[in-house]
Amino acid sequence: MTPFGRRIRDLRAERGVTLTAMAEAIGVTPTYLSALENGKRGQPTWAMVQRIIAYFNVIWDEAEDLQRLAELSHPRVVVDTAGLTPEATELANLLAKEIALLPPEAVAELLGRLKILRRRG
Repeated sequence: MTPFGRRIRDLRAERGVTLTAMAEAIGVTPTYLSALENGKRGQPTWAMVQRIIAYFNVIWDEAEDLQRLAELSHPRVVVDTAGLTPEATELANLLAKEIALLPPEAVAELLGRLKILRRRG
């Protein structure tokens, strides 16, 4: 599941909306919406994100958060380290190799640390 998919599922649950009802309202099939929630589809288009924002009638920060999550929710990531340091290439390769083996707590810890470092930079 992607961060965007999890948020959509949470919004549906909070509002008591079925996947089928939401899919019909935004003009997609339930199969597509399920695949989007579960990370089996690529990043949603800007237009799709806007339909979802309108469907849930969210504004300002929550709408921006949904857009940001959509941008961070491509289920098949490619990291280009050309021109970066050897350490950056090693990090990218090691993460790609090991991420499936990391416990959720370790993933959360690494993500938190990266977010802190990004704010500093």
